[in-house]
Amino acid sequence: MPPAGQGAPTVTGPVLETMNASSYTYVRVKTDAGDVWAASSEFKVAVGDRITVALEMPMENFRSESLKRDFPLIYFTTRVGREGEALPASPSAMSSHGQTGAADARAVTAQVTEPIQPAPGGTTVANVWANRKALAGKPVTVRGKVVKFNGGIMGRNWIHIQDGTGAAADGTNDLLITSDAGAKVGDVITITGTVAIDKDFTAGYAYAVLVEGAKIELK
Repeated sequence: MPPAGQGAPTVTGPVLETMNASSYTYVRVKTDAGDVWAASSEFKVAVGDRITVALEMPMENFRSESLKRDFPLIYFTTRVGREGEALPASPSAMSSHGQTGAADARAVTAQVTEPIQPAPGGTTVANVWANRKALAGKPVTVRGKVVKFNGGIMGRNWIHIQDGTGAAADGTNDLLITSDAGAKVGDVITITGTVAIDKDFTAGYAYAVLVEGAKIELK
């Protein structure tokens, strides 16, 4: 597996095939070592363009449900650009409150500032952050607005919710959810899932806290 972050090796070559699905752009790049498949948050590219791709986060035997296609090996990268141009900076690794992830090739920019009433028996985003160690491995229910969604990555959907609690400065206003269910940006949803902490998916994708296997209900 390639090393994390900016230490990941890169390849450069012409794009032989490209397609968009689930907010991602997929490219097949011709290299001296053979064709390489990579995917990143949607970007403009055409067949024949020469691009450089950082080989971050390799996924073997990956199936894209949106494309109905299997990939023996594909790299989910945050660093791709035109040949000769500087690649974007790598996402930072996990800090005490930092959040990056497989579905987070671009930072979450939406902010919910008006508090959303917690679900009956539920808790808030800020409380999950504050009590994450005590909650690890336990179920929680949280209501919030979807501010980012990426589907079909590593066999699950990745959803960021905010409820107006916590602080944007340290990331405690935003909670990552993984689920088999879908959601749309702007939806107010109630999720119930299991708290996990200190999850590291390598290649700079690490989480101080997230809620896994969540069931989702609208409001």
